[in-house]
Amino acid sequence: METMAIDIHKNDQSKQSAFNYDDFNFGTQPTDHLFLSEYDNGNWTSPRIVPTQHFSLSPFALCLHYGQTVFEGMKAFRQDNGQVHIFRPEKHHQRFNLSLERMCMPPIEKELFINALEELVRLEQHWIPQDKEVSLYIRPFVFATEPRLGVKVADNYTFCITCTPMGLYYPKPVKVKVETEYVRAAEGGVGYVKCGGNYGAAFYPTQQAKEQGFDQIIWTDAKTHQFLEEAGTMNMMVMLKDTLITPLLSTSILDGVTRNSIIQIAKDKGIKVEERAIGYQELEDAFNAGNRVELFGVGTAAVISPVYSIQIQDKDYSPYIGDDAMMFQLKTALENIRKGRAKDTHSWNHFI
Repeated sequence: METMAIDIHKNDQSKQSAFNYDDFNFGTQPTDHLFLSEYDNGNWTSPRIVPTQHFSLSPFALCLHYGQTVFEGMKAFRQDNGQVHIFRPEKHHQRFNLSLERMCMPPIEKELFINALEELVRLEQHWIPQDKEVSLYIRPFVFATEPRLGVKVADNYTFCITCTPMGLYYPKPVKVKVETEYVRAAEGGVGYVKCGGNYGAAFYPTQQAKEQGFDQIIWTDAKTHQFLEEAGTMNMMVMLKDTLITPLLSTSILDGVTRNSIIQIAKDKGIKVEERAIGYQELEDAFNAGNRVELFGVGTAAVISPVYSIQIQDKDYSPYIGDDAMMFQLKTALENIRKGRAKDTHSWNHFI
């Protein structure tokens, strides 16, 4: 495939100089530019980078009515030597297209996806400070734009990539509960892809849990409500008896890029890894036996988020969050690769 040239229209003035890196909320400040391309007559057209702007949509746009919206989330980092890279964009591209396929939306060619990321991050790299724990969060997304009220697969779409600075998504350990009434996703559904409906459907039970004092919930399987699946924004992992355990991927669990990275790092360290079903009863038994249990979420936004309290069947348990916890060693190992402090043996860092 011949690579399409990306037209670049630069913003005259950057908002970065006025941005307060010491006090900001994630996801509220877009950077200066975004990438756009439209799908029409079977092709992605007019790839371009323009100053950040609002969209104009018909009230009949199919995305507003029938849920054809898909997104990805990834990050760009500045290493200690000043170089900037995007972390594992090829893996994100694979998952993006998997999501698009499941939602009957047109795929994005790899060349277009990678070139768009490179050009956009090259323009916005000044938003990544050298001396702070701040990365550049990158949000590619596609939504249906065909103006028609009718339950159908759309013929027209917009592909956009936007960016925003990001610090720690969960700045402190979290309190969670195991959800055994509501369902996030069922086998055969869309739980394994990043479509907007997954998140909207999870709001109600998550909001109830927050009103009860929890930060997040851990979903269980739809059939038995006994086996852990994932949290709202994270895959889940357990460190038990020197073994790293995480639920086996299925059509109801997202194939997290951070999950995949942590598994590989653990294997590189010689840690035993098990991808298998893990029931909340197994966790209860371990807590009641006095075993050391580490429980943590992993994700692009969260990176590694330790759980300090988990409620199972109305009883609270306290996972281990000491400084010597293995989850912190795994997090440091991942950060060292991203920051250029350790060798990138798996070629995860895509330099621009």
